[in-house]
Amino acid sequence: MKLKLPDRFSPYQGVIYFVVVLIITHFFWKFTMVGDESDDVVTFFGLNLTGFFNFMSTHTAQVSARILQIFNPEVQLLPQNMIKHGNGEAVRIIWACTGIKQAYIFIFIIALYRGPWKKKLWFIPLGVAIVYLFNIFRITAIAALVENHANMFDFVHGYLLKYLFYAVIFGLWVWWEEKISGNNAKKNRAEGK
Repeated sequence: MKLKLPDRFSPYQGVIYFVVVLIITHFFWKFTMVGDESDDVVTFFGLNLTGFFNFMSTHTAQVSARILQIFNPEVQLLPQNMIKHGNGEAVRIIWACTGIKQAYIFIFIIALYRGPWKKKLWFIPLGVAIVYLFNIFRITAIAALVENHANMFDFVHGYLLKYLFYAVIFGLWVWWEEKISGNNAKKNRAEGK
């Protein structure tokens, strides 16, 4: 059984699909990944994933600190993934800062969307790499901001760059839909364009 949207919503069918999958994967993550964002233990249906998340947190902190050290040699990477500036301002990189959740959401959006698996097999890893690079940019930018504008941390971290991250995922989906999957060409042929 295929869900049929009213005709007035058919031009937005793909966007509606994107939003629905994003919401479902977000809540599935929230309800199945046990361990508050700052906890030291992370489990998924009882499977302990702490080691993987700790590795990724440390990796993210190391890469971000190295980038910051290029511009400011006073930046230090302290234990517990704390990036500290020469003026004493610091930020801690926790497991929620790894971008793993966003990569997981991207993978499911593309995997469940229409399109040939032959193309998905290269597009999904490419998209995950883009998500990874954007996350490194995001964490590095937040850590850099904290040095002189610590009062802006909540806004930039919790709103601006968080939603920009989801805009990047949306842009990847648009790229998939419009240029890669072949769905747009099929739709144009069906409509006689």
